[in-house]
Amino acid sequence: MRTFLDCIPCFMIQALRTGRLVGLSDEKILRLLIELGGKIKKIKLDDPPPETAVMVYDLINSYTGEPDAFKRVKRQATDRALALYPELKKEVTEAADPLGLAMRLATAGNVIDFGVSSSYDLESEIQKIIHQPFGRWDEKEFKKAISQADWILYLGDNAGETVFDRLLIETMGHKVTYVVREKPIINDATMEDALEAGLDKIATIISSGCATPGTVLSQCTQKFLELLKKAPVIISKGQGNYETLSESGVPIFFFLKAKCDVVARHLGVKKGDLVLAYSS
Repeated sequence: MRTFLDCIPCFMIQALRTGRLVGLSDEKILRLLIELGGKIKKIKLDDPPPETAVMVYDLINSYTGEPDAFKRVKRQATDRALALYPELKKEVTEAADPLGLAMRLATAGNVIDFGVSSSYDLESEIQKIIHQPFGRWDEKEFKKAISQADWILYLGDNAGETVFDRLLIETMGHKVTYVVREKPIINDATMEDALEAGLDKIATIISSGCATPGTVLSQCTQKFLELLKKAPVIISKGQGNYETLSESGVPIFFFLKAKCDVVARHLGVKKGDLVLAYSS
């Protein structure tokens, strides 16, 4: 998925929001925005937005001096999700359709995204999600696919959301290889974040080798690319993975919340809709 003009002000808003989140002074944030404006004029619209985001967050990191500026909020998100985990696990176990509920909760977990919003009400979002209709929900295709698969490749997205991924993986009961980012960017899950969520207890965790807030195939390791080719089922979480993989030609089940108008239009849904979309 290419970068649209609508994405450009979003990059500026992300820089402003992140600067405030990490406590930069207004003077530093102004310098950051001015410098970012100079760099944005050089971006390639043919690149997916997460590829451009690397430049944005590298610049932000140069102002904050922190290689993982979101480390604190990532840990908080994971702790909040883990606090909810026992009750959610009980609800899933007792549900008439445990897999269906776990799928919805895994999608609801995608609300945790500081690239789009610096605040969210996780508990409220979960309760709303369980009952609301979805913009697109290819549930039958997904259930059929996993019933025939001996293992699943699962592309993670954000820290905290990882706990909801854990719940879905446990409910599916399949062998799973869980994929994280190579190094910190925004609040995307790294190896450390996946371990904090307890995913090592139920899945094999690997890095894609990519350090963008998505999965840019040209930046991924050969090991990951080989797994992508032979995986019987691929689950992809979040907008960033959708933006980088939706036109890859690889059959993927995309679980996400459409958090911006550009992605919503691309999916044929409304902004704010929750989506399970199969791309064959």
